[in-house]
This record gives sequence, C-alpha cells and structure tokens, in this order.
Amino acid sequence: MSSELRLKKLRGSGGFVMAQVSDDQQRKGNLGGPDLFLAPIGRIDSQLISKFFCNTCEKDYEGGPKIEFENPNEEVAQNLILRERGQYICTTCGSTIAEYREFQKTGEVGLAKPISDEVQSTPSPKVEQPTIQPIAATTSDSTFSSIVGMSVYDSNAKKVGTAKQVGINSSHQVVLVITNKEGSDMTIDWAKIKKIGEIILL
Repeated sequence: MSSELRLKKLRGSGGFVMAQVSDDQQRKGNLGGPDLFLAPIGRIDSQLISKFFCNTCEKDYEGGPKIEFENPNEEVAQNLILRERGQYICTTCGSTIAEYREFQKTGEVGLAKPISDEVQSTPSPKVEQPTIQPIAATTSDSTFSSIVGMSVYDSNAKKVGTAKQVGINSSHQVVLVITNKEGSDMTIDWAKIKKIGEIILL
C-alpha cells in the first residue's frame, strides 16, 4: 500500500477543501460515488490543506479553513465512544465547510465474547458492508454492528440526523428511524440507504 500523499478535492456540506491525503484517507472519504467527502476522513493536518471554497462566500481562499474540535469521549451507543467531533469553518464568514465525528469501539458490539474463546475466529477490524446470512445457516460465533447513534448524511454530505432504530412501517417495509436536528423522529425507506460504514449515507 502506498503512503504517498495526493492532492484531492474533499467535499463538505458548506464547501470543499483541497488537501494532500493518503490512500487510506481516500478510501475513508469515498462513499460510493465519484466524489470524496471530508466528514468520514475526520481532522486533517491544516498544513496539508492548500485551499478551500466556502459556499456562503462563493469564494476560494488560499490555505486551510479554521478547524475547531473537542474530545467529548462520551458513549453514544453500547460500546461506541464519540472520541472527537469538529468543524471546518470559513476564516472569513464563519460558516461551516464540513463537520466530522470520530468514533472508537470499546469492545465488540452485540454479544460479548469471553477472552478465552475456544472457537478460533479471524478478527475483522472493520465491517464495511453488512452481509445477510441465510436463515438456515447457524454460526456459533456471529457478530453484528449496531447502527444506533450513527450520523446520517444525504447525498450532498449534509447531516440530516442520527440513527435511532430500524423498524417496519404500516406498509410492512423496513425503514430507518432517525432523529433530526430539531429533535423530531422521521422515517427513511431502507431502499434509500446507499452505504453504511462509519456513517450512514442516503
């Protein structure tokens, strides 16, 4: 794997930045389309950002935007800690270019496994796409990841809310229930979800 940095355009809900990123950061920022997004990458060293564009100012600026962040280290779901949250902010008008959240798992989400597990299992550090197991298949060592508490973003990288639960609506279709910025619950058809990783992309 190459550790070489490349200049890439990283989109946010309020603009974009041009930054030198590694292959690993590019993979994190790719949410399935042609564009790379800043939110899943997290905080980038400001010295690696060459310029940014603010949608509010409708203008390019040399150098990086202001980066404000905090380390709340709060548990947002079972075994999931919000390690850092931050914003890329326009140095001229103060508008948000992008927001990000960095999470850390404190253990396996779901059923706890004892350390002296007799069943040999290959550790999988990160599950990108959930796999659907046939009903007939039974495994003694199954794990799953909870999506409760994950941030939900639309196709414009704008945060629309936080995942609350998965349910079935009156039409017997699977839906994702999210809590929006106003604190109200809203449902999204499961078919509209494009990708689930560190965040949920619609």
